[in-house]
Amino acid sequence: MLNILLKKLIKTSAGRIRFVMAVMGLSVALLLIFSAVQIEADYYDLLRSKNNQDSIANFLVVNKAVTNKTVGATTLSDAEITDLKKQQFTDAVGLLTSCHFKVSAESLSERIPFYSDIFFESVPDEFIDVKTDAWKWDANSDYIPMIVPNMFLDMYNFGFATSQDLPQLTQELVKNLPVQINIKTPLGRVNYYGKVVGFSDRISSVLVPQPFMEWANAKFGTIQNAKSSRIVIRTKDPGNPALTAYLKKNGLTTDADKTRFSKYRRVVDFVVNLSWITGAVMLLFALLIFTLFIQLTIASCKDEIMLLVTLGAAPKQLQQFLMKQFFPSNIIISVIVLVLIALLQFLLQQFLYRQGMYVSPLISLFTIGTAAIILLVLWVVNKWSIKNYVYETT
Repeated sequence: MLNILLKKLIKTSAGRIRFVMAVMGLSVALLLIFSAVQIEADYYDLLRSKNNQDSIANFLVVNKAVTNKTVGATTLSDAEITDLKKQQFTDAVGLLTSCHFKVSAESLSERIPFYSDIFFESVPDEFIDVKTDAWKWDANSDYIPMIVPNMFLDMYNFGFATSQDLPQLTQELVKNLPVQINIKTPLGRVNYYGKVVGFSDRISSVLVPQPFMEWANAKFGTIQNAKSSRIVIRTKDPGNPALTAYLKKNGLTTDADKTRFSKYRRVVDFVVNLSWITGAVMLLFALLIFTLFIQLTIASCKDEIMLLVTLGAAPKQLQQFLMKQFFPSNIIISVIVLVLIALLQFLLQQFLYRQGMYVSPLISLFTIGTAAIILLVLWVVNKWSIKNYVYETT
């Protein structure tokens, strides 16, 4: 009977406009906060998930920018390499070792003749994107395995071959093409048999196994203990603004196409942070509006509540009733906003999937956890407000 009387009093005294304003304020605040959390979770998926890992973009070949000041002085010191390894955006660093001797390659096929001066480089196997059993060399090997950039083949097929009326080549044909490697030494020219065993999009130079490079530099090299001028770094996020800022600050450069998203990341990070700030401010306003709404509702039926207390109603009983009247609306609002975020997340997943990117179609556990934390805060604020004003009234 007491609950029926209280419900009639609350409905009569509660202002609809105040309640609607409180609901709208809280809804907008939760939408902004939950969206910011979900966007952060989607970024993590896009940048860290194995489904989105780019074996090409996540490896960057870094070297000093060639300027009037650095001409002839582009080697990287041990201190510079060590400092780069310490950076948070760096997962691993591999040294690119150049050949210190002159080398050329020529075809042994009369149908496809060619001759060109080339240069060799080597890098630890973990930085190579070609996996083949043929990638090995020792002193007893019959040939020197080579990995050639795909762009070299494209340049030949669509530039050199068409202009010289030569046949275009497929990758399989090039792999079976006999190649003679000519190494120039002070005592004359030494010939070896070479074989292309793969094509790479990661490093734009002719790669040979590191054991061969160490052996050949020791045997034919004109420079001993030379420093590396190029390195390969593995990073989870080539668009990290901190990475591009570090390279620019230290006079280093890499493939700009792989780091082009860094400027967009700054914009998106700003939008996400702005959503956090705006959502937090809106949440504070919503809490203030709800608190005022509770206060005005209780104050408007002050005489009736005092009468009920006089008739035997306990303040604690009033508090429990009022909590059941005010707090469930917070839960309903949170659930509705979560459902809306879940729908938007599903639509976003479908859109990104068509673009070749993957995020989870389900909302993040972090978003759900944030909703639970905010509900806990709302519960504490509601309980404190009701307890405070009930005791003031009675």
